[in-house]
Amino acid sequence: MKILLLGPNGQLGWELQRSLAVAGEVVALDRHHGGDLANAPALLAAVQAVAPQVIVNAAAYTAVDKAESEPALARQINADTPALLAIEARRLGALMLHYSSDYVFDGSGSAPRDEDAPIAPLSVYGRTKAEGEDAIRASGCQHLILRTSWVYAARGGNFARTMLRLAAEREQLKVIADQIGAPTGADLLADLSVHMLRATRANPALGGTYHAVAGGETSWHAYACHVIEFARTRGVPLKVAADQVLPISTEQYPTPARRPLNSRLSTARLQQRFGLTLPPWQQGVTRLLNEIL
Repeated sequence: MKILLLGPNGQLGWELQRSLAVAGEVVALDRHHGGDLANAPALLAAVQAVAPQVIVNAAAYTAVDKAESEPALARQINADTPALLAIEARRLGALMLHYSSDYVFDGSGSAPRDEDAPIAPLSVYGRTKAEGEDAIRASGCQHLILRTSWVYAARGGNFARTMLRLAAEREQLKVIADQIGAPTGADLLADLSVHMLRATRANPALGGTYHAVAGGETSWHAYACHVIEFARTRGVPLKVAADQVLPISTEQYPTPARRPLNSRLSTARLQQRFGLTLPPWQQGVTRLLNEIL
């Protein structure tokens, strides 16, 4: 099986290079070698040259705040070019795997949303991700769309590294406490992806949209406290005191793009259809911390 991977150098793409290697021949194209979603003609030419059985699109415009001032570019990368990829996937008879976001929802209420819940994005980023989903579904190609949230990886920057750096520099931290979600490791997403791809290739009826996040829920504030206390138990020198990691509201930390307060996603459909168990978020974050400390 030939697999085309787009966005191989991002947090998720890097893990996908590892996980997909057991499923077939992986052709990884970054934006400098024919895999630029902002250059659709060159990208489609590359897809046609590779002629894959599976297209995995791990590339995206993810600068949530910057998207507010670059809506056209965000739309091209998150919606318009994925739409063309989906059409090409249909022509090739290929399965397309695409990643979406909790930002397609408005974050109201406190209940976890399932895949059929109405979408109502609050930001340019969220709208373009929703448009990309719709276009892929409308193309008629065989597809898997995985909505996820709060993705991190040991490679590159992440929330845990930022909190540890600030905790070593400052005597007080203020962290948002009213946004609730599930920190999800890129390694977990990559492993889920290869399992779901292989199962869907064998049984096309499994195709569709799924929520893919780690188990449980937390706030950014509680997440920060978990990271800092873990580091403290490992003897990492920190300047901030435990009682000086202060909770604040989203309103107290304004940003150009509005964030959903409720990012809880129900994973019941994924777990039931694919026979998988999603581990608690703390397990993946602890693994991350053991790697970076």
